[in-house]
Amino acid sequence: MAKQNRPKISIHGIRRRWLVNSMSVVTMILIAVLVILAVTLRSFYYSSMTENLSSEASKTAAEFNQYTRTAYRTAAQAAVAEFEYSNLEIQFIEQSGAVLYTSYGVTSGTIPGTPDVTEAIEGRLTTVWTGRDPQTGERIMAVSAPVIYQGNYVVGAVRLVTSMVEVDYQIMLVVGASALIAMAILALVYFSNLYFVRSIVEPLASINETARLISDGSYGIQIDKKFDDEIGELTDTINNMSMKIRQAETTQSEFISSVSHELRTPLTAITGWAETLQSGELKNKLDVQKGMDIIVSEAHRLTAMVEELLEFSRMEDGRFTLAVEPLDLKAELEDAVYTYREFFRKEGIVLEYIDSDEDSEISIVGDPHRLRQVFCNLLDNAAKHGGTGERIDVTISEEYGWGIVKIRDYGAGIPVEELPHVKYKFYKGSSKARGSGIGLAVSDEIITRHEGALEIENADGGGCVAIIKLPLEA
Repeated sequence: MAKQNRPKISIHGIRRRWLVNSMSVVTMILIAVLVILAVTLRSFYYSSMTENLSSEASKTAAEFNQYTRTAYRTAAQAAVAEFEYSNLEIQFIEQSGAVLYTSYGVTSGTIPGTPDVTEAIEGRLTTVWTGRDPQTGERIMAVSAPVIYQGNYVVGAVRLVTSMVEVDYQIMLVVGASALIAMAILALVYFSNLYFVRSIVEPLASINETARLISDGSYGIQIDKKFDDEIGELTDTINNMSMKIRQAETTQSEFISSVSHELRTPLTAITGWAETLQSGELKNKLDVQKGMDIIVSEAHRLTAMVEELLEFSRMEDGRFTLAVEPLDLKAELEDAVYTYREFFRKEGIVLEYIDSDEDSEISIVGDPHRLRQVFCNLLDNAAKHGGTGERIDVTISEEYGWGIVKIRDYGAGIPVEELPHVKYKFYKGSSKARGSGIGLAVSDEIITRHEGALEIENADGGGCVAIIKLPLEA
């Protein structure tokens, strides 16, 4: 079937929700990772520096603990002169908190005024402080360790000071590089999600447009299948639905046409013969009787067709019910056979009934009226479609907990390609026999509700066989 050119539809809601939800989660995860990385790096660098500076300050201060205040000054001056670290400043603090000597950066006599100095002199504790230098405004880390003469009194403090600019820069550099990587990951996730969403949205848009066209009456239209996944399964389902709707529409149209024709034929015959009889043109009693017979026969056929249509209507709206009771399957089948035997004889058809065990009953639970309706439908079908064989065989038997009824004709049979469809509502296939095309559908529904099965097959040696299977009474 040629595919129609259909406009593409963008399903903005799905695309937006998908991207917002997925990108929000990824963005929050990446931000959390960056924050954790920054905190971890800062903690690692700062704790390492704190540990090293505290150890060095305490060690240096311990070397001065044997000096008095005067000796402390002399030794401090010598220590400053010999200090070799370019990225580290050493300060010797007097008891007053003022700088006595320094390796660089701060003028002697200056009071740092930071908590580490106060805590070291007054609290006799090695203390670390990180912040901005009150004199330069530069971020620094300072460690002050008290110099205690022979454990009696504080003569001063050793203070190590280092700039945090380089450390903070290194942290920012690593975090910045990580942020760039995170942005690259975010971009990759965005574009991959965009491609993935597009691979879902565009097929859905096509399916949505096709469904709209089907709802507008374009039955049978098909969607190109591009994926073998859930989208592909949905495509197959929509395509199958579209074809079935078209088949149903075609079948319904054929049914209406067929029923109209079938109803018109008996009505025409009834009307024609009624008008002829009413006019008084027929003087011969045999002709009058023939006309009356035709009117009665066509009226019965019309009644049967209307009954089939009513049964179909009850099936469709859920009013199709069963009045079940214990019964003998043989007795119900024999009633139908005896009813049709004489009628078939007049039509030149021999109806043979074969019972595998005449002395026993086949007990089931069912609706006798509905089962007799099934038997009559199948016998009538056998006469319509297989009457050219001039013979119909009916057999009944009991096999493995089932009552089995077989009705076989010796006609031309059913084309193989039509066998799977013969029980569909309104389906008549290539058959030219008169009828509504719903008799088998009604019969199948009745047998199914009896928890049985109705099978239609071509028989060996020609003709068609209908097989009814009904569970025996427990």
